[in-house]
Amino acid sequence: MHYLTHAIAPLLALTQKRVEKVSCMGSGRLRPDIQQPDGNVFPLQTGLFQLAESDVVVEVTRSWFQVAHPYTETFSVYGDKRGFEWLLEHEKPLLFTLEPLDPSRRGRPVTTEQVTVPYRPDLLPAAIAHFASGGHGGSHPHLAHEFVRSIVEQRAPAIDVYRSADLTAPGICANESALRGGELIRIPDFRAPKARG
Repeated sequence: MHYLTHAIAPLLALTQKRVEKVSCMGSGRLRPDIQQPDGNVFPLQTGLFQLAESDVVVEVTRSWFQVAHPYTETFSVYGDKRGFEWLLEHEKPLLFTLEPLDPSRRGRPVTTEQVTVPYRPDLLPAAIAHFASGGHGGSHPHLAHEFVRSIVEQRAPAIDVYRSADLTAPGICANESALRGGELIRIPDFRAPKARG
C-alpha cells in the first residue's frame, strides 16, 4: 500500500474528497528475498478507506508479488443508479444501469454494456499529444501539461502539495494499519492549522 496513488487517485478525483481514516489487512507473507526492511511484508493488502465528511467507504486491494493475478491498474465504482467496473486493464470496462423494479423477476434488472474509455490527445498540445497513448491510461502528458500550464498561468496546479499529500498519505497509513493487524488509523489533514503549544 505504500505506493497507492495510482489506485486511490481516480476515486478521490471522482468524489473530490480526502481520506479520513483507514483499516487495512495484509494476507500471506512475501518471500524473504523480496521483502524490504521496515516495509510491506504482505503479497496482498486490502484497505477500507473512510472519506472525510462523507458516508462513502472506498475499498482498495493491492497485490504485486506472489499472487496469481495479471498486472492491472483499474477501478470500479458503484452507485445507486449506475456502476462502472474495470477489472482487467486490457479489456473494455462494463457500465451497469439499474432498471425499474420488475416484480415478476428476482432482484433488480440491470443492463450491462461494454464501454470504451475516452482517448483524449485533443486536450494536449500537438507536440506531446502522441504521449497520451502511454501507460496509466495516457495520464502522464495530461498531468505534466496541467502542471506546466499552472506555472505559465501563475495559478496553483490542480494537484498541489496538499492534494499530493491527500493521495500519498492514505497508502502509507494503510500499510501501517496492515502491519498493526488492521488497526484503524487516522490520516493527517495537511490543510488543518497546526495546534500551537
